[in-house]
Amino acid sequence: MTARRHYITTTIPYVNARPHLGFALELVQADTLARHHRRRGERVRLVSGTDDNSLKNVLAAEAAGVDVQTFVDRNADAFAALRGPLALSLDDFIRTSSDPRHRVGVERLWRRCAASGDLYRRAYEGLYCVGCEQFYTPGELVDGRCAEHGTEPQPVAEENWFFRLSRYADRLHRLISDGELRIEPAARRNEVLALIEGGLRDFSVSRSRSRARGWGIPVPGDPGQVVYVWWDALGNYVTSLGYGTGDTAYDQWWATSERRVHLAGKGVVRFHAVYWPAILLSAGLPLPTDILVHGYLTVDGRKISKSAGTTVDPVALADTHGTDAVRWWLLREVPRVGDADFTVDRLTARADADFAGGPGNLVHRIVTMVHRFRGGTVPAAPPPSGEPALADVCRKVPGLVDAALADYDFRAAIRAVWNVVEEANRCIDTTRPWELARRERQGDREAAERLDTVLAALVTACRVLAGELHPFVPDAATRITAQLTPVEGRLPAARPLFRRLREDARPG
Repeated sequence: MTARRHYITTTIPYVNARPHLGFALELVQADTLARHHRRRGERVRLVSGTDDNSLKNVLAAEAAGVDVQTFVDRNADAFAALRGPLALSLDDFIRTSSDPRHRVGVERLWRRCAASGDLYRRAYEGLYCVGCEQFYTPGELVDGRCAEHGTEPQPVAEENWFFRLSRYADRLHRLISDGELRIEPAARRNEVLALIEGGLRDFSVSRSRSRARGWGIPVPGDPGQVVYVWWDALGNYVTSLGYGTGDTAYDQWWATSERRVHLAGKGVVRFHAVYWPAILLSAGLPLPTDILVHGYLTVDGRKISKSAGTTVDPVALADTHGTDAVRWWLLREVPRVGDADFTVDRLTARADADFAGGPGNLVHRIVTMVHRFRGGTVPAAPPPSGEPALADVCRKVPGLVDAALADYDFRAAIRAVWNVVEEANRCIDTTRPWELARRERQGDREAAERLDTVLAALVTACRVLAGELHPFVPDAATRITAQLTPVEGRLPAARPLFRRLREDARPG
């Protein structure tokens, strides 16, 4: 039977500044899903990239006194370099200003929608937020300001191309209501449905070349206009697969893939759950199957944002605290619904309590006992009846993780994995291997057999633990696996697997 295919994407961020921890959240969530499905034997393509063709980038380059392409290249390289510090298993990374696949695909998408009669040109006046790269009506503002950026939009009057979004309101509502286009969590789905029920207006999909400072992809057949940055950026989900170039990757991963999954922040739901599906309907292309929406990271209650100046550098954080600690906090602490406030103290406390006080302590105890009582040699695997409670937890945990991640609930998945840690510790406390060893020395053969069973069951459980942890913290899981892998028949000597990030930290 052919393995299921999952095409998983992140949004592509503007490169008006270097990356911050808020985008790292989305990268780590997407990577966790990709690693999980690969471990289950399924086929995965994980893609990220950068949105280079934005007026925000142009203005930032001008403010820095740097050529736009040079500025964009430098910051885009910083996003691409997150692979190492965040342990990302990306299969592709697309840049909209320089990848030769992208412009060809955007132009083809435009022509397909034009052929459907969904593009027309007209004069327009409106309030434009450069931060959002979006027009707003006065009723959508809060005290005259953009709710996302807290800035007053600029009045703009020009003639642009428009897309007939209103034509697709009923179809979009039906697709989302029926679950054919799945939006998680439910609160975000309801938000999108309410937006559609409130009426969809056609939206501008081009900008004058002069206002765009000449930066961007020219509109096909109208070089005085450039393609609107959101149209341009959203197209990456198919252009990265060679849409418009004849690349077979498009057919494999978009046209026929079982799951087409977009991860996106709550601030861009409108674009991903309304604009993008409507464009695809117009072009006669398949829709994404899942749009998974996360909240924001905040610092002192303020959204982490490049434009707001509230940033946390994920690379510096990984350098000082380790990749495992960064990934773990993002997956363990950020709720399925709602925002999460970040502090370094919370990150260090969580990492010290969970890693050093959880699997770190557990594996060290077990390996130490295997060396002390069996000379480092793991006894033969226990029978199914051996330590049934621990065996039952190990048997159930993969299904629980599968169910949690199918619901896009990383915290529930981690809780399921943690059942192994808790049951293994309970097994040690209940069976007291050191007491069995003492009785064995006194000639008790039954105690010796029980000790073999207990040690084998504990090692087996920790190997299950490492396997299920791998999608979340691959580096940590690799260290656990290495500690439990015999070398010339014996386990390596027990050693600390996780350093404490604070000297005074204690297991939580």
